[in-house]
Amino acid sequence: MSIYKITSKIDFQEIRKIISEKHTLALSDEARKKIIKCRKYLDKKLQSSKESIYGINTGFGALYNKSIPEKDLAKLQENLVVSHACGVGEEAPHEIVKLMLLLKIQGLSFGYSGVSLELVERLINLYNQDVIPVVYQQGSLGASGDLSPLAHLSLPLLGKGEVYFEGKRQSADVVLKKLKLLPFKFKSKEALALLNGTQFMSAYGVWSILKSKQLADCADIVGAISLDAFDGRPEPFEEIVHKIRAHAGQMTVAKNFNKLLSGSQIIKRKKEHVQDPYSFRCIPQVHGASRDAIGYCANIFLTEINSVTDNPTLFPDQDEIISAGNFHGQPLAIAFDLLAIALSELGSISERRTYQLILGQRGLPPFLVANPGLNSGFMIPQYTAASIVSQNKQLSTPASVDSIVSSNGQEDHVSMGANAATKCFRVVENLERILAIELFTSAQALEFRKHLTSHPLHLQRRGGNNKGDGSSMISSPAIEKLITDYRKEVKYITEDVVMYDKIEKTIKFLQNKLVLLPL
Repeated sequence: MSIYKITSKIDFQEIRKIISEKHTLALSDEARKKIIKCRKYLDKKLQSSKESIYGINTGFGALYNKSIPEKDLAKLQENLVVSHACGVGEEAPHEIVKLMLLLKIQGLSFGYSGVSLELVERLINLYNQDVIPVVYQQGSLGASGDLSPLAHLSLPLLGKGEVYFEGKRQSADVVLKKLKLLPFKFKSKEALALLNGTQFMSAYGVWSILKSKQLADCADIVGAISLDAFDGRPEPFEEIVHKIRAHAGQMTVAKNFNKLLSGSQIIKRKKEHVQDPYSFRCIPQVHGASRDAIGYCANIFLTEINSVTDNPTLFPDQDEIISAGNFHGQPLAIAFDLLAIALSELGSISERRTYQLILGQRGLPPFLVANPGLNSGFMIPQYTAASIVSQNKQLSTPASVDSIVSSNGQEDHVSMGANAATKCFRVVENLERILAIELFTSAQALEFRKHLTSHPLHLQRRGGNNKGDGSSMISSPAIEKLITDYRKEVKYITEDVVMYDKIEKTIKFLQNKLVLLPL
C-alpha cells in the first residue's frame, strides 16, 4: 500500500488510483506549511483585534450578529457540529463518504481555512484507518455548504455519531478508543471550516463522472454489438459524415464504432434495407451529445475539487478575512442536472435498440427465441429497461431551478445541489442496468444473426446461390472475443428460463469486463 501526498491539485485519474489501489494519505511539506501559516495568521488576528469575524466569534446564519466571548469559541464550534447533524433518509454509500473525507482533506490543505494542522492530520488518520462515518443522503440545501452531511462526517472527531469500522457499524466513541484517540478539541473556526464546503456534492460528482465516462464507452461497445445483431448499415459512421458536423463527441463515437466493428463480416455484407431506425443511424449524434455533456460536467467538478469552498476564507498575505459565497452549490447543481439528462438519453436510445431487436424484423425471430408463443423469450427484459428509462426521465427533472428560503431569510437562495447529486447517482446506476439489458439482448440476437447470414432460406430471399452449408458470418474480432467472454458468465438462451439472475450477471460483467475494453 503506497502513500499519496496531498498537494495543491488533484485530478480524476489520481482519485481513481487512490481509491482503487487503496492508497493512504499524507500531507506534502507544501500543504503543511500553508495550513500552519494560515492558522498562525488567524490566532494572531484574534489576539490583536476585537472586531467581529463571522463564524469565528459570532453566531451562524441568521445569528451572525450575536457576538461570542473568547472563552466560548471552542464550545461554539462543537455546538455547530452537533446541532447541524440532522440528516435523514438512506445512508450515503461508503465509497461516497470515503470520497468526502478525501475531498475535505484536499480542500483544507490549500491553506485558506484557518484550521490547525492537527485537525487535518486527524482526518487523514480516520481516512487511513478506513473509518467511514455514517452520513445521510437528505438534509443539505446545497448552499452554506453541505451543512448536515458534513456535520455527520465530522461528528466522529468528537466521539459522537456512528461509523463503519472493521466491517461493522458502531459508535464513534468506541472506535476512537480502539484507535487510542481522544475526542478532538476544536479551535476557533475549525468546525465551520469542516461544515462549510461542497464535499458531499463534490464526492457524488467525482463518482458520477468516473462512472459516466466508463458507461459512455460501454454504451458504444454494446451499441456496436446491437448494430451488427440488427444487420445495421455502416455508412452513418463514416468519417466524412462527421467532419461536416464536427462535434467532438459525435466524431469520437463514430471512430469508436469503426474500431469496434473493424473486420466484421456482418457489417460489410450487402444490405437489403437502405436505412436504419434513428436508434441505430443516429448513435454518433446522440451518444456524442451525451459525451460532450459529460466532458463539460467533468470540467466543472474538476474545478470544484481543486477549490476552496468554505467560509469565511482567510488570506494571510493580503491580511484579509472575507465572508463570501464559495460554498454555494449552483455550479454543481446545474452540472448534475445536465449530467442526469445526458445519461438518461444514453439509456433512452439503448432501450430503443433493445426494442428493435425483439420485434422480429430482419430475419430475427420475435423476442429472440426459437419457439415464440410457447416461449416469451426476451419480451420482459425490454419491459424492465422501459421502466428504468421512464424512472430516469422522472429523475432528470432539474433540481437546480428550485430554492427554499432558510435561516430566517439570511440564506434566501439555495442550489438544491445535494438533491441533484443524489438523483444523478440513481440515474448513473439505472443507466448501467439499461445497458446490461441491451447487452443481454444483443448477444442473443447476434447468435441468430450470425447463422441467419448463411441460412438457405435467407440467401434465397436475397437471391444468393449458396445452398447453405451451416457456416455463418461472424462479427468483428473485438466483438467476438467479448461475446465469448460473456458466454462464460451468461449462456445462450434456447427456451424460457429465470432471467433476473442473468441480468444481474450481465451487470457484473459490464462492471468488471466491459469497462476494461480499450477504445
